[in-house]
Amino acid sequence: MSESQENKFQERIDQGAKIEPRDWMPERYRKQLIRMISQHAHSEIVGMLPEGNWITRAPSLKRKKILLAKVQDEAGHGLYLYCAAETLGVDRRELIDQLHTGKAKYASIFNYPTLTWADIGVIGWLVDGAAIVNQTMLARCSYGPYSRAMIRICKEENFHKVQGFEIVATMAKGTAAQKKMVQDAVNRWWWPTLMMFGPHDSESANTPELMKWKVKTKSNDELRQRFVNLTVRQANAVGLSIPDPHLEYDPESDDWRFGEIDWEEFWNVIRGNGPCNRERLQTRREAHEEGAWVREAAEAYASKRKAEALKQPA
Repeated sequence: MSESQENKFQERIDQGAKIEPRDWMPERYRKQLIRMISQHAHSEIVGMLPEGNWITRAPSLKRKKILLAKVQDEAGHGLYLYCAAETLGVDRRELIDQLHTGKAKYASIFNYPTLTWADIGVIGWLVDGAAIVNQTMLARCSYGPYSRAMIRICKEENFHKVQGFEIVATMAKGTAAQKKMVQDAVNRWWWPTLMMFGPHDSESANTPELMKWKVKTKSNDELRQRFVNLTVRQANAVGLSIPDPHLEYDPESDDWRFGEIDWEEFWNVIRGNGPCNRERLQTRREAHEEGAWVREAAEAYASKRKAEALKQPA
């Protein structure tokens, strides 16, 4: 890599150009994207598990159908993102192996259990809501395939957020027991959701480099603050409270100031010691092993089609 190449690359980034797979790029840029996109893909796939547990227990046929469609969407997002990662020259099998061996990370939020039906509503509202705030920023990132993937995914995530908030709003105006159940779910998911944005900017080793290359256009703390500002107003609208005694509106900045996140818990979950880390990975490994026959059948079919195509006259 010459200094001239790197300078020209940075000039393109600064001018707002999209970097495409065949363009020259620094090796570090490529590796950072593979790490980010694959982590995102893993999160979509593992994220199917906490909600998938509730498909058979949803309270009505309508709720079952909506949840089934949502979980199916998340699988599609994962596959779409693996395709985007592959444009950077990495093999999907390698990425999946990194997930199953614990080498690759996924969103820490999916290591928490879903204890009641209210959790499904709160995941849609808070977790998908946080994902939208983050992914809207990524839809403007400098790498073309990732940027375009995010535009499509954000549109579907908006549906997910709406269905989650609709469940929450329905329960909040229901019986006293229903309101208590949904408030309990908010209390359990609020702080893990804030952790989804990653560590403080001062603790995020990758953020300066990613912002220089416009892979990220907002920092972790900026995105977290935007999410809090949006969500507190929504909670107030349906009569739910945010479990933070330090939450306070700042009229000068128009921000909601919030208390300190339990970073010890955050790092503990990241290191594999959350409530469901081991269960999630074991479930993924078993699903991969039991699905081997599907991959083998697909490969056999592709080989057959290729052989047939070679027999066709030119």
